[in-house]
Amino acid sequence: MNEIKWGIIGCGNVTEIKSGPAFNKVPNSRLVAVMRRDEVLLKDYALRHNVPYTFNNAADLIQHPEVDAVYIATPPNVHEQYAIEALRANKFVYVEKPMATTVAACLNMQKVANELDGKLVIAHYRRQLPMFLKVKMLLAQNHVGAITDVKIIMHKKAAPKAFYENNWRVNKEAAGGGLFYDLAPHQLDLVVYFFGNAISYKGFSKNSGGLYLVEDTVYGEMQMENNINFTGNWCFVIDEQSNEQDLFLIKGTEGEISFAVFGNEIKIDKNNQTQIITIEPPAHIQQPFIEKTVNYFLGNTENPCDASEALKSMRVMEAFVNGK
Repeated sequence: MNEIKWGIIGCGNVTEIKSGPAFNKVPNSRLVAVMRRDEVLLKDYALRHNVPYTFNNAADLIQHPEVDAVYIATPPNVHEQYAIEALRANKFVYVEKPMATTVAACLNMQKVANELDGKLVIAHYRRQLPMFLKVKMLLAQNHVGAITDVKIIMHKKAAPKAFYENNWRVNKEAAGGGLFYDLAPHQLDLVVYFFGNAISYKGFSKNSGGLYLVEDTVYGEMQMENNINFTGNWCFVIDEQSNEQDLFLIKGTEGEISFAVFGNEIKIDKNNQTQIITIEPPAHIQQPFIEKTVNYFLGNTENPCDASEALKSMRVMEAFVNGK
């Protein structure tokens, strides 16, 4: 095999710019099939992205002989089902984050992949973005000394209540939790990517705003390897007078590194001086990770994020939300 031919299950908004076009832009990769239940939106997507095969049924896309790899870009509640179907059809699988809605579902996906010797990649694509590779390099160089503490703060104002009606991101059955389950996977996976395993973790969650039925506020603590302490606080219903915040703070014995996970600047405070490094993301934010994934599927490199890596942040998320 010298080319990976892709099929997308769930060609919604996330695939328009972030991921979809990248499948035709990385070497040895081509998007050949898409699936969506809405026929009008499906045909429109295929026409605009020059995709030859369209399907209203996921099973038909999975079984199509021209499809080598399946990208699952649906809400998380069907990740497990489609991933296992694709693995059993001898397809490579690339699945959006979070990996699934529960740790148990993730473990089942991992079990099937291992039993079938299948290739399963979880789309924690920030691992390959230039900004976070730069942070990882600074840490490897001990640029701010030995790391002692890591903190994440994400505070966001609520949207009008009508925005959340029929929104799968605040439906526990579809998403696994609230907005925490949608955004925290990016942040907590970076904690794992930068600092390794969590030795212990605990947290709690609550619903403060009453805008929907799942949690809107989460607090958690972790003890990481190398005596690194972690604290995280997420609130998606701060009052209108408060400032929104997206902070990832790394404290070392000789300085601090901070950045917004959904931003493009790294701030380094060291020796009473501040340095700002600006790194723009690629036009298609998943493209570097998809390129790594294609090379893995072709047998040229290691898995850029396997199930065991994704499970590290999933276990933490589930514990924080469930109060364990």
